[in-house]
Amino acid sequence: MDGEVKSTGLKRWTLGAALLLALAAGPAQALQSFADVQQEFRSSEASLYDRKGQLLQQVRMNPNERRLSWVALEDVSPALRNALVASEDRRFYQHSGVDWNAVAAAAWGNLWNTKTRGASTITMQLAGLLDDDLRRRTSPRSIGQKMSQVVVAQQLERNWRKDQILEAYLNLVSFRGELVGIHALSRVLFGKHPSGLSQREAAIAVALIRGPNATPARVAERACRILQEQRAAQECKGLEDFTLLALVRTGSNSEVIVTTSAPQLAPHLARKLLRTPGQAVRSTLDAGVQRFANDALRRQLAALVERNIEDGAILVLDNASGDVLAWVGSSGSFSNAANVDGVVALRQAGSTLKPFLYELAIEKKWMTAASILNDSAINLPTASGLYIPQNYDKQFKGLVSVRTALASSLNIPAVRTLVTVTPTTFFERLQGLGFQLRESGDYYGYSLALGSADVSLLALSNAYRALANQGRYSGVRTTLADPAVKMTKVMDSGAAFIIGDILSDRSARSRTFGLENALSTRVWSAVKTGTSKDMRDNWAIGYSDRYTVGVWVGNASGLPMWDVSGVTGAAPVWQEVMQYLHTRDQLRQQVPQKPAGVVERDIRYADKIEAPRQEYFLAGTEQSLITTASSDDISIAIRYPTPGMLVALDPDIPPQRQRIRFAADGLPSGAWRLDGKLLTPPAAKAGKKTSRQSAASDPQLAFDWMPWPGRHVLELLDHKMAVVDQVRFEVRGAVENHAQQKTGRARKNN
Repeated sequence: MDGEVKSTGLKRWTLGAALLLALAAGPAQALQSFADVQQEFRSSEASLYDRKGQLLQQVRMNPNERRLSWVALEDVSPALRNALVASEDRRFYQHSGVDWNAVAAAAWGNLWNTKTRGASTITMQLAGLLDDDLRRRTSPRSIGQKMSQVVVAQQLERNWRKDQILEAYLNLVSFRGELVGIHALSRVLFGKHPSGLSQREAAIAVALIRGPNATPARVAERACRILQEQRAAQECKGLEDFTLLALVRTGSNSEVIVTTSAPQLAPHLARKLLRTPGQAVRSTLDAGVQRFANDALRRQLAALVERNIEDGAILVLDNASGDVLAWVGSSGSFSNAANVDGVVALRQAGSTLKPFLYELAIEKKWMTAASILNDSAINLPTASGLYIPQNYDKQFKGLVSVRTALASSLNIPAVRTLVTVTPTTFFERLQGLGFQLRESGDYYGYSLALGSADVSLLALSNAYRALANQGRYSGVRTTLADPAVKMTKVMDSGAAFIIGDILSDRSARSRTFGLENALSTRVWSAVKTGTSKDMRDNWAIGYSDRYTVGVWVGNASGLPMWDVSGVTGAAPVWQEVMQYLHTRDQLRQQVPQKPAGVVERDIRYADKIEAPRQEYFLAGTEQSLITTASSDDISIAIRYPTPGMLVALDPDIPPQRQRIRFAADGLPSGAWRLDGKLLTPPAAKAGKKTSRQSAASDPQLAFDWMPWPGRHVLELLDHKMAVVDQVRFEVRGAVENHAQQKTGRARKNN
């Protein structure tokens, strides 16, 4: 009986073998070339490189499996290659795709119910990896699939070299869980490149091919058997514990995005630029600058650890090209919100918008760098109440020049300047510089001078880059594939030059910051700091002739810092990065050249408000002697009512006790005209003045008007009856009650 069974089994095996041979000899099917397979291979990671091709960041994009870059066979440890062939396919270099000796041994073993190594060669396994129809799922392959697998394996042997078969197999085979390919396995399990795998690590890797989901003890047992076959039994000592520690990594880190030993220098820009698995992007970043900026930020935050500050961001731009050389989005491990990108997050601007305000005033020739502003208390009526700005140190400096006001970052002179420029005009200029503010100029009002608007470090730094380029603006580039930027003139080149000269003036900023501070560099540089309300945001933005550097520090949560100002928080980082850029830069640094249309004059102040000096002017605005009176004509504006103001009359207050006082600044004499009707004659031409006319000729040009419901247009006229300012406002309510009150009083008097 047993003889009959054996005979029947042998016949079946012989018939199957003959059939396989017939199939193998059949016509060749379509087969991918080695080059095609290699080219179509996609890592689960996307990679970000710097401008010179240095790897900066890798981000996992495929959540289903982990593949890293393709590894050449010569870059795989010889220990792994030897263990693989010895364990999986001893006659790999002798057979032509099918090991018929192994097939016979497997058939004979099945006949006698004994275990054998298996008949599937490395080439046959590769055939299953290349063809989805041949891939083994949860159940064993069918007879038809096995036959097709043999056919494909023999085609591979005829068209591919042995080293190509082995290389493709190592890159495509699944090891454990989501790990595909020897590169991913080596990085995740052993934290090294495949070229560095030891004999013990190689045995564990090969053991996982046979049993990807086996327990650590079972994997160690198989690995030890492989080592013994290679006459390295001594490596089995402690192997089970070693295997357990290695395999724990694949479970505990299953949701970690980063799976490689790449530097991980630019995670925020990588998330912005990388979209698909296997993608490789050559960015404009400079790895050296990016690494230094990261380190500089972390050093500064470590020094301020007791000041309730944990977040920061840095942006470095090339002035000419607009290339982003460094994009540091957060402080990393210092932060509780490390994924928040501080380069594009919106934060309150503080004093960093002042340079653009003064530039506009100088450009329009309403002011010069020598003009005098009054740094004293000011109350500005607005639609929502009085606006009472204060300086950072709660002190007033009195009369100061525009140069001193900007360089020393005085708040009240900036607000007085915005009264002249108007919030709407300033808002339009900021939009032209790429800020994309969400509200209107009237919404921000006079607080826009002090940076009440929310801006990003990217927009702010790039706007300063426009100052560095003397008024020419463009977007930025983050990849080398981006087209070259095109410059557009948005500011007067002369006015931008003058602002840069002010921001580089150590003496002018000394009234607030002193002569020695973190704003000074060994090369020419222009810089401005800013601190938002309640010390929630801290900025230092500045530029040299070649680079613009922007730094923000604060808390992503919005919590205030403790006693941290721009010069102590962000400025040291700014200074360190700027010094580094020019230390490594071998090119000679330049001081900006004075553009056409800018003249230089020796000036002195009649009242000795400031010391004599040389000053820059736009042609046609130059002066040599600066007097206090000369500044009176630069701030002519209606102070009250404010544009768009809505006034509601109270029906319970008698009409004669409800008045709106018209007030103006900067005009010694003039007149008011409301809805086309003259309210007061020009004071200069008036004869005998009434008390109301006397008020109108006051420098404040005050006039009390009994409000009447409706929409009104108020005009301020000079002594020549020319309109110098205009506002629109509205009055609502109370007419009927006032009329009834008048009727009631008349009846009572009768």
